[in-house]
Amino acid sequence: MTHEPTAVTTAAPAVRTKGLWKIFEHDGIVVEAVRDVDLTIERGDFVVLAGPSGSGKTTLLNMIGGLSRPSRGRIEVDGRDITDLTESRLARWRLDRVGFVFQAYNLLPVLTALENAEFTMLLRGIPPEERRSRVEELFAEIGMEGLEGRRPGKLSGGQQQRVAIARAVVGEPALVLADEPTANLDSKTSDGLIDLMSRFNRELGTTFIFATHDTELMRRARRFIRLVDGRVVEDERRDAPA
Repeated sequence: MTHEPTAVTTAAPAVRTKGLWKIFEHDGIVVEAVRDVDLTIERGDFVVLAGPSGSGKTTLLNMIGGLSRPSRGRIEVDGRDITDLTESRLARWRLDRVGFVFQAYNLLPVLTALENAEFTMLLRGIPPEERRSRVEELFAEIGMEGLEGRRPGKLSGGQQQRVAIARAVVGEPALVLADEPTANLDSKTSDGLIDLMSRFNRELGTTFIFATHDTELMRRARRFIRLVDGRVVEDERRDAPA
């Protein structure tokens, strides 16, 4: 399986949102999860979205990644407006351009750890030898060496999250979106994975956007964005290296 390359505008920021709203309605109750958010995130940035539960972090992340459509407003990624893409074009765009890390891991239970980590590369048509080589090298770095053949049910929560992070970064996407990526990890494993994502950010220029409560990840971020009740209430650029 092969894909045509996605056209991008090289001078464009990684992400730009304009007047972004997400409104949910259920049984007559209206919830404004994201309210009039304007953001510009530059390529190669290392960004944290912080805020209390229900502040809109995950909803905003999902809209940027094309997993949820906005109620109003526009979203551009790499200079391409993804707001009105058809579902098929949106799915192809996500596959080519975005890596996701979900709090619930979202691993396929019938696949091994290695097969899960290489799954998006498989869909992109990357040859088997290259897929396996990339995953095995990365697994050695993150303490998963020797566990390649285990299925998710035989892995701990921390090990499953390491596989999920490997799956997100091993294909070298331009943008990685991570929802509470360290929530289920001990501090040593968490620090090691933050180091890994920071290295991908520095060496490959990958843009990372995290929704998190992790204070260490907040400390390492070069940009800190706080949301409350769906609105951006703080947006701070920091000098601290990722």
